[in-house]
Amino acid sequence: MKDATATVVEAFADALWMERGLSPNTLTAYQSDLRAFCDWLEATRAREPAAADRIDLIDYLGVLAVKGIKPRSSARVLSCLRQFYGHLLRQGLIDKDPSTRIDAPKLGRPLPRSLSEADVEALLQAPDTESARGHRDRTMLEVLYATGLRVTELVTLEWNSVSLNQGVVRVMGKGSKERLVPLGEEALAWLAEFARGPRAELLGARQCTQVFPTSRGCCMTRQAFWQLIKRYALEAGIVVELSPHSLRHAFATHLLNHGADLRVVQMLLGHSDLSTTQIYTHVAKARLQELHAQHHPRA
Repeated sequence: MKDATATVVEAFADALWMERGLSPNTLTAYQSDLRAFCDWLEATRAREPAAADRIDLIDYLGVLAVKGIKPRSSARVLSCLRQFYGHLLRQGLIDKDPSTRIDAPKLGRPLPRSLSEADVEALLQAPDTESARGHRDRTMLEVLYATGLRVTELVTLEWNSVSLNQGVVRVMGKGSKERLVPLGEEALAWLAEFARGPRAELLGARQCTQVFPTSRGCCMTRQAFWQLIKRYALEAGIVVELSPHSLRHAFATHLLNHGADLRVVQMLLGHSDLSTTQIYTHVAKARLQELHAQHHPRA
């Protein structure tokens, strides 16, 4: 790459850092993407980046696609080029931005990773319920899987939002939207047992309004609970990559696998838009196809 081009790339990186305060990793990725484009442009078109036109950019993105680069990576390259040419335009180095009217590749929506029912059962069995702390952890996992709560909703859940008689929890979700979620017999039994003894053992003389206190008598953080999930998953031998919302995803997926109505799942999850819930239908369909392939005589 010519020295002049290198200077342009460095100037662009400096401008990005000054204007947007991007992280060093992001700046490095943008510089790498831009250098690769400039090298290709010089080798195939004998042009400097300021002389590139819209067709050059489209052809380059096509080359990336042929090489098998993922749509998300191509989208990042296009974002880099758009910012680069916007920078050149603001500096008066070009008269027209060649990156306009180029559609970004469709990324699709990533499917949530879901635990199988056997994985969930193994995870639920992992805590040692002979200890107060283990009993709390088992109860938290049972409630999370039974209700599909967000982790933040679980760790901040207060006793005045739980009705053991009616078997429901009242949840204040995103956008201060309230919903009632049934607990189910198993989670309700664990919660009632936890309230009768292990919770008081954890608290001692301390007071805490949250259902699931730490041994210090304070509210557990979502980060601490995430560490618990990872530890119990390791003990249970679960190899699926987990996220803090893995049990929430499993809750939705398993409901749909067993015939639940999509709008009911939407209400239970607290989604304001049905399209947010519809992503789980893809997971459920994949499971149904797998079962069909395994058990149908003509699959």
